[in-house]
This record gives sequence, structure tokens and C-alpha cells, in this order.
Amino acid sequence: MKSQAIKRIASSSVLNIFLIIVALVMIFPMFWMLLLSLKNYPERFTTFFQTLFSEFTLKNYSEAIQSDNFGQYFINSLIVSVSTSAANILFSTMVGYALARRKFYGKTLLMSSILGVLIIPSHVIMIPLYRLIVEIGWLNTYWALIVPWCVTPFGIFLVWQYMRSIPIELEDSARIDGAGFWQIFFKIIFPTAKPVLIVLAIYTFLTNWNSFLFPFLFTNEEQYRTLPVGLTFYLGKQSIDWGHLMAGASLSALPILILFIIFQKQIIKGLLAGALKE
Repeated sequence: MKSQAIKRIASSSVLNIFLIIVALVMIFPMFWMLLLSLKNYPERFTTFFQTLFSEFTLKNYSEAIQSDNFGQYFINSLIVSVSTSAANILFSTMVGYALARRKFYGKTLLMSSILGVLIIPSHVIMIPLYRLIVEIGWLNTYWALIVPWCVTPFGIFLVWQYMRSIPIELEDSARIDGAGFWQIFFKIIFPTAKPVLIVLAIYTFLTNWNSFLFPFLFTNEEQYRTLPVGLTFYLGKQSIDWGHLMAGASLSALPILILFIIFQKQIIKGLLAGALKE
């Protein structure tokens, strides 16, 4: 018995040590970004300890906020991310609910096509989507940054999978009480699917907040650039302004960290609910 207890303790200790090492490896890039953002001209340091024990300053943050239209970039990213998140919650829920509950011709083919699109990287549609945006006159507009991502295959699949776990008796009871389709959809389905919708909203917000390629392609005017595109202008041809770049990146990561801290319980609950209910 003692030997088994010792083995369990030893295996648990090894697992904990491994998880701590993995956590440190994952946290270190964020720590390094924050450290460089608090240093004046960090490129002048040659070792980690010189960087760590040198004087700290908030100068990079104040200059980053005040320079190069940082505020406009931040607002643009916020508009795009919030709009696409809200649109995905509505449209992905509608499509996922229809696929989970309704019977119609071609349903299997439609679901197969959605799953097939999940396999294809979004960058494959880069050229045809750019030509379409140019032809309809959406270049340098918010429409180009929002409309193509208002509904996504991942969002549809995530909601569809969760909808299958919701008891259909809830809807039948509402119909008996005289509720119509839209009453059932907004007063029963939406509240019941809240955990997975929060996961979808956070995922969509994170994806669009960090998106670089398509905003870079669809905007060539400063007033429509998003934050990831704006940060690239800290990269010079001969040198990189590491202090201001890391300060801007830290400010860019701040909304994501705040959202995760606020909704971490709902995110975990939504992921577990979608995995366990069947």
C-alpha cells in the first residue's frame, strides 16, 4: 500500500512539474513582450539580465498611444471585432438551429459542405475575395472587414453540435403553450445555448482582433486600418522600434485578457457542455 501511495505521489509530482514547465514556456513570450515594452530602447541590451535589471519606464506606452493614429486603429479593431462577434452569435445560431432541428432537402449535403470548408484554410479565398471586394466597391470600408466574417463554418458547427444536446421537449412544451417560432428561438434556444454562444463570441472576437492579412489587403487608408496592421508600421526597413512595438502589442492583448478573466468560467463551461452532452 505504501509503495502504491509513493508511486501515486511521484507520478503526480512529475505531472505537476511538467505542467509548470509547459505553463512557464507559454507565459514567457507574454512576459518578454511586457518586459521590452517597459524599457527605453531595449535593443541596446545584449543579455536577458541586462534587460531585466535595467530601469523601467512607461514612456513607450504614452508615446504609442499618442502617435501614429493608435487610437483610431484601436477603435477600428473594436468595431470590427464586436460587429463580427454579434453577427456570428445571431447567424451561426440560426443556421446551427436549422440544421439541428429542421428537415429539408439537401440538409446532409449542406452539412457536409460546411464541414468541408472547415478543412480549407481561409487564405485560399484571399484572391477571389479581394477581387469581389474591389468589384462591389467595398475597398477601404468597414463592410469589407465585417461582412465576410458575419457567419463562419466553425461557428455553425459549434452551435449545431450544442443544439443537438438541447432536449426537444423544451420546444414542444413552448409550442403547446402557444409560442411561435421566433419566441421559441429567442426566449428558449438563445438562453439555453448561452454557454456555447459566449465561447463563440470570445473566439470570433479574438480571431478578428488578431486578424492581419485580410485587413491589410482590404485597407490602404489609415482611417480604416486595424490594430495589427497599424503595429506593422513600427517595423522599419533598417531597424525595429521594439519598445513602441511591444507597448502597442501589450495594449492590443489587454482586451483579450480582460475578456478571458471575466468570462473564463463561462468559456470552460461552454466547452465542457459541448463535449459532454450528446
